[in-house]
Amino acid sequence: MIVTDVVVVGAGPVGLFQVFELGLLDLGAHVIDSMPQVGGQCIELYPDKPIYDIPAIPVCNAYELVDRLMEQIKPFAPQFHLGEEVTEVQRQKSGRFLVRTNAGTQFDAAAVIVAGGVGSFRPRLLPISGAERIDGHQLHYRVRDPSMFAGKDIVVAGAGDSALDWALALYDKVNSLVLVHRTREFRAAPSKVRQMEQLCIDQKMQFLEGEITGLDIVGDTLKAVLVRSKSGLTNRVDTDHVLVFWGLHPKLGPIASWGLNLDKNQIEVDTGNFATSIPGIFAVGDINTYRGKRKLILSGFHEAALAAFGVREFLVPGEKVHLQYTTTSPIMHKRLGVDNGSTKRQGPELRDAPVERTGTR
Repeated sequence: MIVTDVVVVGAGPVGLFQVFELGLLDLGAHVIDSMPQVGGQCIELYPDKPIYDIPAIPVCNAYELVDRLMEQIKPFAPQFHLGEEVTEVQRQKSGRFLVRTNAGTQFDAAAVIVAGGVGSFRPRLLPISGAERIDGHQLHYRVRDPSMFAGKDIVVAGAGDSALDWALALYDKVNSLVLVHRTREFRAAPSKVRQMEQLCIDQKMQFLEGEITGLDIVGDTLKAVLVRSKSGLTNRVDTDHVLVFWGLHPKLGPIASWGLNLDKNQIEVDTGNFATSIPGIFAVGDINTYRGKRKLILSGFHEAALAAFGVREFLVPGEKVHLQYTTTSPIMHKRLGVDNGSTKRQGPELRDAPVERTGTR
């Protein structure tokens, strides 16, 4: 049983900034996310696309934004539980919450903040008979160990950045690689498409226009995929592994059964503190709804600040929570691990300092 002040459900940009705002109020947090890395839908859906509306950052991509947020929350040492989904939230007699995940992790939390974007993301599955028999063995929706494909024949299905990224990363490590998509229209970055096309010209990989319509499985072993072209011709492609990157779709998941007031799969909140209909549970980011709601990252940052104060007031009823500024407050400086002198000295240099990478890419 892990005892903590707050469990934050969701490790996207808003969930990460929530950790920062909680830390300023001396509240510790454990963060749970169903994805295997931090970054939420930013990383999963548009990792390389430019973001222009983050205050004081004229332009950045999702990786850069998440790296900066991870750097910002370092002083508060949050604990991450990635690849886990919250399956149960129960209020105990003590008023605290018992939170369980599908990995068996259990938390005793004083409060819960849902920062789950539009829900947990699930891969779009290959809807072909027999696919479930080889799922995780020869059929993959995520790559956890690229070395398992070395010297093998593989088929990559998809037209987005993930499909192209893995095709470009694996083509020279495998025996053969065939990229399959129903059309020649790609959603990936043009530079990646050009690189893929050149590799096909150089006969280092192959592109096959068509749709996967069948799997040749003997026993529990995949032998080949069947790909039907627009003309109706079916090609048999011998393969050891199939990597399917058809994107992700959001699902509210177990949150729908928590008993919260919902409006079209979004959680209704009080905009004064972003509390939900259950005392002690708060919701920030794209997953909540209220009059005037705008699904913007910067709006989520604002919500996270007010939710942190809401949590503090919930934990200590009747105690006035004073607003202290990070610029001048010695208490804030102590929590952030800085002092007045070092802050003044480091200010100019920090503007040009490189951002340390945190392994989210």
